[in-house]
Amino acid sequence: MDGNGRWAEKRGLLRIQGHRQGARVLRSIVQTCGDLGVEILSLYAFSLENWSRPSAEVNLLMKLLKIYLKREREQLKKDNVRVMAIGDLERLPRFVQDELQASIEATRLNTGLKLQLAISYSGRDEILRAVKKMMLDPSIQADQINEADIEAHLDTKGQISPDLVIRTSGELRLSNFMIWQTAYSEFFFSDKLWPDFDKAELEAAIEEYQRRERRYGGIMSGYPGRINQ
Repeated sequence: MDGNGRWAEKRGLLRIQGHRQGARVLRSIVQTCGDLGVEILSLYAFSLENWSRPSAEVNLLMKLLKIYLKREREQLKKDNVRVMAIGDLERLPRFVQDELQASIEATRLNTGLKLQLAISYSGRDEILRAVKKMMLDPSIQADQINEADIEAHLDTKGQISPDLVIRTSGELRLSNFMIWQTAYSEFFFSDKLWPDFDKAELEAAIEEYQRRERRYGGIMSGYPGRINQ
């Protein structure tokens, strides 16, 4: 969800106002994904690298995250959305951890869209943490480690890999997002800044995905498949 700061700067506003607008857009996108039958929507909300931003902006982002979680909790519960989270969550301020856990607990029995928030997240860090977990597992022998072992220790354990990754704001890179899981994902790069991203652009991304042929490194015909992330 990239471009909040630039959206605000273009309008002569404070960067935090761009983040607030981005949060408003989020509600519409979550509702649309639920309506479309998306299985998992993973949102890159705050990267591990974002901790290096000015402390004032980071503090405001943490407060905004708390407000979003608290404000949207009942609506998410009503809409049958299940809240999940990945990343180095222990680095989050306690007040954010508490609100996040409250949302996870309040929606844990929901069976609709899984809303997975990547917070304090880095793809490389996720893999590093997975390796450390494997090193502490006496049942795993180094010469026998396979892909399934790594996947079983990732934050996304038990999930299927993302079908589609959407990046906003015209940037053409992953920025350390799910670098293991997206090995065969399709990508859609939107020139729209996140606060301008809407239902029409989301549907355009999905329609583009459905026109593609996925080979997974082979030569057989692909299939549209399901959109999960």
